[in-house]
Amino acid sequence: MPSTLDAWLAQIEALHPRGSAGIELGLERVAAVKARLGQRETCPVVLVGGTNGKGSTCAMLERILLVAGYRVGLYTSPHLLHYNERIRINGVAIDDARLCDAFARVEQARDNVALTYFEFGTLAAWEVFAAASLDAIILEVGLGGRLDATNVYEPACTIVTGIDLDHMDFLGPDREAIGREKAGIFRAGIPAICGDPQPPQSLVAYAEAIGAGLRIMGRDFGYQRQEQQWLYWAHPVGAGEIRRGGLAFPALRGEQQLANAACALAALDALHACLPVAMKDIRQGLIELELAGRFQVLPGRPAVVLDVAHNPQAARVLAANLGNMAFHRNTWAVFGILEDKDIDGVIDAMKERVTHWLPCTLQGRRAASADFLAARLKARGMQVVGEFASPAAALACAQENAGEDDRILAFGSFLTVAAAMQTLGRPA
Repeated sequence: MPSTLDAWLAQIEALHPRGSAGIELGLERVAAVKARLGQRETCPVVLVGGTNGKGSTCAMLERILLVAGYRVGLYTSPHLLHYNERIRINGVAIDDARLCDAFARVEQARDNVALTYFEFGTLAAWEVFAAASLDAIILEVGLGGRLDATNVYEPACTIVTGIDLDHMDFLGPDREAIGREKAGIFRAGIPAICGDPQPPQSLVAYAEAIGAGLRIMGRDFGYQRQEQQWLYWAHPVGAGEIRRGGLAFPALRGEQQLANAACALAALDALHACLPVAMKDIRQGLIELELAGRFQVLPGRPAVVLDVAHNPQAARVLAANLGNMAFHRNTWAVFGILEDKDIDGVIDAMKERVTHWLPCTLQGRRAASADFLAARLKARGMQVVGEFASPAAALACAQENAGEDDRILAFGSFLTVAAAMQTLGRPA
């Protein structure tokens, strides 16, 4: 058995032919090892999927439940700086020793099953949670939903934050196909929250066919932005309207975070019988919330903005958020992204907000090269400063050239934001 976390991660990456970046959807492998480990659900599980907003919604649920006094486990992906970030107990990333012990138990149980990197990590996360006597577990879906490793666990509530085009090679060519895949986390008789006000018919039809308790943003629950605060409303089944006003804006910036917060509150309503939460806990939890890389604005001049927007929908939200900031003369964008993303769609969404583009090459075989990104940018009439071998090199150029009234944006892949954070000495 490996003796360090780095050694474990290297071994897990080599275990499956497709490596850490490889994707092979399916539940057979992870279900078989889950059974060998004797893993079972002993507390409410919330399964959170969607194209964008999953991480923010998970973080909101975690913080509110922690403020309410519950012991909470959270599993998310990918990480920014350290693998340990993926597994949190009571808001704290798991330490190397407990993570390595969990990896060892999964390794002993898997026999000859060639688990993927994500599957191995998901099973290990549950091993950590099982030893922690938790009151609630929150699992962020990795990709899609129906065939994602997290879907092997039985939820007490499911959330699909929204549906847009991403991972089309695996999930299908349009919103209808993708919506059906994401709806795969729904269960008969289990509350299902959908944060998309216009969900694909495939998602609605599947929920109805299996008898899931589907609640849709704008129809069954929602939010209203007010002066310096916001209001959550809902129409519970068999009850009158709920209105919770005077809510402070979530500590995470951006209009979309109100929609994510509404999804979190709808899930908490659905779980009230087993995880009751007071309004004071909701208010405090939203104010205390922290999540790196989600429209994260760093103090100082020029301003620095970090965002993991890597598909057109997320890029449109980022562009809107940038538009709501105070005036900045120029925006210098450190841009690195994976080649299987809708790169042209991301550029089109951001073209009105970025004045100077600094495309960079990321590590890994799936990364788009700086020269490829530069060509796509130039084809769309964008001003390209240069082609950079790394996000650090692009960021250094931006810092050297940006004026005090400008802003620097590092966005695209999680890898772009992680490299910027490391360069700037920021913790995750």
